[in-house]
Amino acid sequence: MLRIDPLEVSTGKLHGMMLGAIGPRPIAFASTIDEEGNPNLSPFSFFNVFSANPPILIFSPARRVRDNTTKHTLENALATKEVVINVVNYDIVQQMSLSSTEYPEGVNEFEKAGLTMVASEKIQAFRVGESPVQFECKVNEVVAMGEEGGAGNLIICEVLLMHVKKEIIDQDGRIDQHKIDQVARMGGNWYSRANMGMFEVPKPLSTIGIGIDALPDGIKNSTIFTGNDLGKLANVERIPKNIDAKNFVNNNSDIKDKIQDANLIEIHKFAQQYLDKDDMNTAWNILAAIQ
Repeated sequence: MLRIDPLEVSTGKLHGMMLGAIGPRPIAFASTIDEEGNPNLSPFSFFNVFSANPPILIFSPARRVRDNTTKHTLENALATKEVVINVVNYDIVQQMSLSSTEYPEGVNEFEKAGLTMVASEKIQAFRVGESPVQFECKVNEVVAMGEEGGAGNLIICEVLLMHVKKEIIDQDGRIDQHKIDQVARMGGNWYSRANMGMFEVPKPLSTIGIGIDALPDGIKNSTIFTGNDLGKLANVERIPKNIDAKNFVNNNSDIKDKIQDANLIEIHKFAQQYLDKDDMNTAWNILAAIQ
């Protein structure tokens, strides 16, 4: 067997091997606010439930390996002592992934990810309206695991109020495990859809994605594109220029013939076929060519 001594490998390599081995991991889609009331939203897969009486959830924002800085979620939890933990299902997985982009402080990830801010009842942090289950929590304690890059910070949360969408409840009043359609994190770009199996979500750009709020209205308000589609389209550094997109289409006769006399709905459906194959470049050129 391959032998790995934590003292003899880099933190990055150890981190990758541990996450590749331990999974699938549930995702805490954590919503916080800073002391000025600015919202923040970010996913964490170091997460689980640890007690029912009192109801306790724990998640861990780790210090960044590359520069040993801390994440806004941790800073906000320490400052305000509250957090909403939102459950991630398949319908919002691309938007969740987009929200993990490291936008500058003060940027609203709800807007960038195209998700709905819903007021909580017992705390100030906002809930994710699209999430099937949302936990309003107070922060009981934060336990630092270390002071170096990669060190976790256990945020011990007590559930004050739980919100569950009625459509995922079965006839016996329990959460239907097929209807909730949860996703979990695995190693690399891989996720697991609880009722379907593994699938891949490319990591957000190392540069900053434009965000759903920056998409053209005709795309953002499309009746065809899902939240996951919009999440993929928004994970680009820039939209192709119209002239470049037209050249792309003109050099691909099959695409040119398909969209030449098509209406907007037909074009969106055609672009969606490429999104389903994670070919964002072709999808964007199709859409930008008609802007």
